[in-house]
Amino acid sequence: MDWDKLPRRGSGPSNLQDLEQLFKQLKDRFDFSVFKHRGLWLLVLPVLLLLIGLNSYYTVEPQETAVVQRFGKFIYTADAGLHFKIPFGIDTVRKVVTGRVLQREYGYRTVQPGVRSQFVEKGYEAESMMLSGDLNVVDIQWTVQYKVQDPVAYLFQVQDVESTLDDISESVVRRIVGNRYADEVLTIGRAAVADKARNEIQQIMDLYKTGLQIVTVKLQNANPPNPVKAAFNEVNEARQEKERMINDAQQAYNQKIPKAMGEARQTVTQAEGYALERVNRGEGEVRRFLNILTEYEKAPDVTRRRMYIEAAGELIGRVDHLLVIDESQRNLLPLFDLNRLSTDASDRKKPADSSVQPLNPKNQEGR
Repeated sequence: MDWDKLPRRGSGPSNLQDLEQLFKQLKDRFDFSVFKHRGLWLLVLPVLLLLIGLNSYYTVEPQETAVVQRFGKFIYTADAGLHFKIPFGIDTVRKVVTGRVLQREYGYRTVQPGVRSQFVEKGYEAESMMLSGDLNVVDIQWTVQYKVQDPVAYLFQVQDVESTLDDISESVVRRIVGNRYADEVLTIGRAAVADKARNEIQQIMDLYKTGLQIVTVKLQNANPPNPVKAAFNEVNEARQEKERMINDAQQAYNQKIPKAMGEARQTVTQAEGYALERVNRGEGEVRRFLNILTEYEKAPDVTRRRMYIEAAGELIGRVDHLLVIDESQRNLLPLFDLNRLSTDASDRKKPADSSVQPLNPKNQEGR
């Protein structure tokens, strides 16, 4: 049989006949007569060049990053601008938005964004309803804002990054809320819950190598379920009133107590200063009296006269006008201008009678 024969080797005549027969079969099967016309080539060649030119470049927007693949294998990334590639599907370009913050919503959806955005909550209760640590049901709506930091990891590491982010975000928030009391989640603990959720979501996304950077997690609304919302609002109002009264009392305390303590300290300081002043003055007067006594014992007349003059000078310093009455006159005549004497204290060295205006020379001589 033919298949029992050994294959022939070399370039004998039988091989040439086989090649000729093969070309003849191809010629009979395909009609190459169309390529014999030169005019047809003149029409086909420009169209072919135009197709090559249109498929040889691509444009990347400022907020995008292009990922170039050649036969499905990653080659390089391209930034914003005009770039070239190998056409006809050899190089494929996938553009990823990397310069804009994206957002995922949970428990609600934005229908129409704008100044007054419109939201829809119906149908998303399964995302927002969760159980707290004290077995209370809370209704939480939150958003996760993120950016694509590594476009290569974003495209090739995980098949559906957004779906993965949704599952991780919901799981993390439910676990954090489940470890806290409902009052804390609904009131003072909202910021702490959001910050902890952002850190944990970022850790898991880095572990999965998704190429995402979690910018922030915001708790939009945190409310109790509708059947108990009225009672919860009353509790919150009472708690706020309590906080307000405590703050008012603390404010009054801060105003009154430090002021009273300052006044008491001032009074004590003044009393201590007054006591020290009186003691020092008393000791000084005692020393002065002893000194005067010593001088008086040495010269009694001189000391007595000096003490009299000092006492008279102190008395005159307290009097505005000094009037000397003469028995022979009916009118009163001021003899000393004590206002001038009090302002010119340095003029005390002049004779005491230099400012005396005699009422009558004869009477003065008679005296």
